[in-house]
Amino acid sequence: MRALISVSDKRGVVEFAKALQSLGWEIIATGGTMTKLRENGVNVINISDVTGFPEICDGRVKTLHPKVHGGLLGRRDLPDHMAQLKANGIETIEMVCVNLYPFEATIAKEDVTMEDAVENIDIGGPSMLRSAAKNFRDVTVVCDPSDYDTILGQIRETGNTNLETRLKLSAKAYTHTALYDSHIATYMRKQAGLDEKLFLAFDEVQSLRYGENPHQQARFYRAETEVPYSVAYAKQLGGKELSYNNIQDANAALQIVREFDEPFAVGLKHMNPCGAAIGKDINEAWRKAYEADKVSIYGGIVALNRELDGETAKLMKPIFLEIVMAPSFSKEALEVFASKKNLRILEVKMEKCDKKQKQYVGVTGGLLVQDADTECKEIVSDMCVSKRKPTESELEDMNFGWRVVKHVKSNAIVVVKDGATVGVGAGQMNRVGSAEIALEEAKAAGHTEGLVLASDGFLPFDDTVEFASKYGVTAIVQPGGSIRDEDSVKKADEKGMTMLFTGMRHFKH
Repeated sequence: MRALISVSDKRGVVEFAKALQSLGWEIIATGGTMTKLRENGVNVINISDVTGFPEICDGRVKTLHPKVHGGLLGRRDLPDHMAQLKANGIETIEMVCVNLYPFEATIAKEDVTMEDAVENIDIGGPSMLRSAAKNFRDVTVVCDPSDYDTILGQIRETGNTNLETRLKLSAKAYTHTALYDSHIATYMRKQAGLDEKLFLAFDEVQSLRYGENPHQQARFYRAETEVPYSVAYAKQLGGKELSYNNIQDANAALQIVREFDEPFAVGLKHMNPCGAAIGKDINEAWRKAYEADKVSIYGGIVALNRELDGETAKLMKPIFLEIVMAPSFSKEALEVFASKKNLRILEVKMEKCDKKQKQYVGVTGGLLVQDADTECKEIVSDMCVSKRKPTESELEDMNFGWRVVKHVKSNAIVVVKDGATVGVGAGQMNRVGSAEIALEEAKAAGHTEGLVLASDGFLPFDDTVEFASKYGVTAIVQPGGSIRDEDSVKKADEKGMTMLFTGMRHFKH
């Protein structure tokens, strides 16, 4: 029995080769792998001694040879195949242990050159993996060091791996080469200015009990590379398994949290914030967010951008919540939540990331791809289009409201006072309808003066301004851009309100 080993990832390879050798296997190896194994006392056959041909072109050509691929692809159950191998002096190879040049890691470097990238495109490795995987009935193919122990266990027990394992390893090898080729294709296409194909790869996190509804099957996958503010990479510290709707809501909450540097808390339900606030510390932020809507938060989720301390956890404990997320949790906070066995506690990596991110949305038979809406202009007095200029407190609340409203389903209206939402109107078919919901909510909570209103899109008519003035709104921030902007500005002047145009809209469909 012969095994050909050629790995870039050398974790555990010495121990694996030694174990194979102790079980009577011959070891063939290439280049750096051969050197490492020999340095550690493994008796290794040089690949050149197998092929009768030296490595050439700086190692670009070393395993592309009939004595390698014939030994892998020859079917042991076909006498004609075996006769051809014997006639050409080719011995069978029963195992290939290969992982590939680190192409993805190479192109991730900021200063990578095209030459560096190209030299890290593996040719012989994928060829051997594919040959071995094709002939899985006779050959074991290994591309992942985590499989070493399973393989060795089966060889110790029966003398070889079983067919079921070889089939799984074959599928794994084809997946490995497919992903590898997709990274190369994506990089080379980018260099060539081609974009009519899109390759995506995601790894399964878990199989979900069901999707949005019990009759829908669902699975949860995550991108290969970790990013901040990601529920896919969150560490669950307690509670039940996440559901499809939990994941959707958690993601929506985290996108709001990433807008704020100051202590911030948001309560969220059905992918819309029901209460959000900033404070001098996370305790104050949570108090204000909860006070914004004590009813809707029932069965919702909470996200914070500071460590959750014990005192704040005590305030949350009496409320029925599905999820609490924060960058960290104090020992005291976890003790407070210990009796809430179903509460999902998620520790989420939260750090600023300048790298552009893409957003993917599935439609029937297709996929929409866009840059994630991570930009948000600072609201400044120079944006004022009304006669009355904003006060400092109005500017602060407009900045707060503008960062929240971009995460509310369009048509979206958010009403703010003192760094907290007091009314949220989401997803209505007309903007004044959203305004009515938000303003009635503010009124019901006793907020009737000094309010700031933020709109994710322009106001097409002056009716929203007229309506808002009756509820105590003194300042409005909106994108502007309507052919009737002048009507809205005129109405604001008439009511003594200040109005700012940002020049940027934030629809969230």
